[in-house]
Amino acid sequence: MCRPVQGHRGEGPGAVGSDVAMSTAERRELWVEEPAKRRRMPDPVRTAAVRAVLIVALTLIQAMVAFLCTLADSWLAFPMVLSSVGSTVVATWAVLDVWVTRQVWNQRNGVVSVPASTARRLRKERRQARRAARRAPESIRRPGGTGQLTHG
Repeated sequence: MCRPVQGHRGEGPGAVGSDVAMSTAERRELWVEEPAKRRRMPDPVRTAAVRAVLIVALTLIQAMVAFLCTLADSWLAFPMVLSSVGSTVVATWAVLDVWVTRQVWNQRNGVVSVPASTARRLRKERRQARRAARRAPESIRRPGGTGQLTHG
């Protein structure tokens, strides 16, 4: 027969000696959701970033192997050094691809609207100008008039 251990949280009437008897109010959550500090990257940018990280990691491994082959005077040292140079070019291209993809995405989908954003202020001014232009003719016209603004 199992008995609760002295000083255990599950002690008391009806306690079985496990966390099952604890009320849900006493139980602490294992995982607490917190709001993200930064916005999630767009899918094309995230894809390019993952690709770049993988390519850079493989390039670093290849450079380390080339270095170790050079120290060991292996015949593989020269081909590894040549391929490491090529991989470095590809890794640089991949990192630039992340930057270009991010710029293109921002250009196509607009900037993030923050209070200090110039684009947001300009859009607001354009909206207000359109509303004012729509209201102006209605307020000038008289009911039953011909729609002309000047008398002539």
